[in-house]
Amino acid sequence: MNRRQFSALCLTSLFSASPALAHHGWSSFDETKPIYLEGVIKTVRWQNPHAEVIVERDVNARQPAGLATLPSPKQNANVNPSLILAKATPPSPKYKTWEVEFAPLTRMESWKLTPPKVGDRVSVVGYTFKDESGAAVIRVEYWIVDGKAVPLRSGPAS
Repeated sequence: MNRRQFSALCLTSLFSASPALAHHGWSSFDETKPIYLEGVIKTVRWQNPHAEVIVERDVNARQPAGLATLPSPKQNANVNPSLILAKATPPSPKYKTWEVEFAPLTRMESWKLTPPKVGDRVSVVGYTFKDESGAAVIRVEYWIVDGKAVPLRSGPAS
């Protein structure tokens, strides 16, 4: 194999990598339809570009009755947590396993959030792909921790 063929093979391999490994932009998520997801963490990847966990969804879990009234620390972004939390519904796709995408690590650290562990239960409110099509992925807007809805869109308000 000559150098040109080898280079072409390397480039082809690079660009034909599995789509599951591809990073998608936030614009592909539907911010008009927040969903509530709860389940048990199966894997944790606490690294940039953002932290991710794989969650086995508890399909029988009901969102907390007072979800919209959970306290939420102030953040830099101009977002009304009560409106988003009040609109949250369980996801209509009945996927059992979900990829849960948190914020970048620097933002998680600014909220003093510690990485969850395999076996922990997690509750989040966030967005899935537009029209809830495609893979079972949720971008977290609020992580429910210790009775609070911790916002992940921006850092804490100063």
